[in-house]
Amino acid sequence: MPRARVNGVELFYEVTGEGDPLVLVHGSWVDHYGWRMVAPRLAESYRVLVYDRRGHSRSERPPGQGTRRQDEDDLAALIEALDLAPAHVAGSSFGGSIALGLATRRPDLFRSLAAHEPPLLGLVEGDQEAQAARLRLDAVFADIRGGDHEAAARRFVEEVVSGPGEWDRVPERTRETFIANAPTFLDEQSDPAWAMVDLPRLAAGYTGPALLTTGGEGMPWFQGIVATLAKALRGARGARVVLLEGAGHVPHLTHPDAYVDTLTGFLAS
Repeated sequence: MPRARVNGVELFYEVTGEGDPLVLVHGSWVDHYGWRMVAPRLAESYRVLVYDRRGHSRSERPPGQGTRRQDEDDLAALIEALDLAPAHVAGSSFGGSIALGLATRRPDLFRSLAAHEPPLLGLVEGDQEAQAARLRLDAVFADIRGGDHEAAARRFVEEVVSGPGEWDRVPERTRETFIANAPTFLDEQSDPAWAMVDLPRLAAGYTGPALLTTGGEGMPWFQGIVATLAKALRGARGARVVLLEGAGHVPHLTHPDAYVDTLTGFLAS
């Protein structure tokens, strides 16, 4: 199993395919396996890197409070250690937040940037749906602190990002991953800066192509976040917003063909 020690932490990773480098950054609770439905097809045209972020599954789980900036620095160090810069970088959920945060500081590492529904709730503080989501997240945190990681995972899936009944549709292996990585979710959400990104710096610093996607069946507050980001990135070369009809928060699992078509169409352009 390939591993790289970067930024003071050991990360598990896999590289497949040939071509321009494409780095896939997973969201909270999950790991590199979440890209399994799309990575093989993407690897037909690109050199695809997937990895487990710090604190997730096969990667090292360092003690103490972590920050999203550490995840950003891990991503930067991994891209450089594997000689992939500049790379196309696509992030899902919290992985999208990581990609956007890094793009504000290290745009030189990016050929392009794609993010699906980054949960940057700080960008829509006045939105009632977003405020309700924060309250539901508090209940998730309470479940984790109380040791009921499965209840926390179910609540997160059904009340925060998807909808009723969705937890039971999650494959067993993925449910097990959610439960195992619950403490890391609590840790990363305890970072005061987890829900924000420096919009002026992003707008001024990142001028490359950007793709922002949302699911037509997702939680409505994601669309407000994406609209705010799109306004900041309006000066970026080739910036675009795409609504994935019928999809939700994890289109790379539920609608893999649509996700791959959208991403590769953007990259090819």
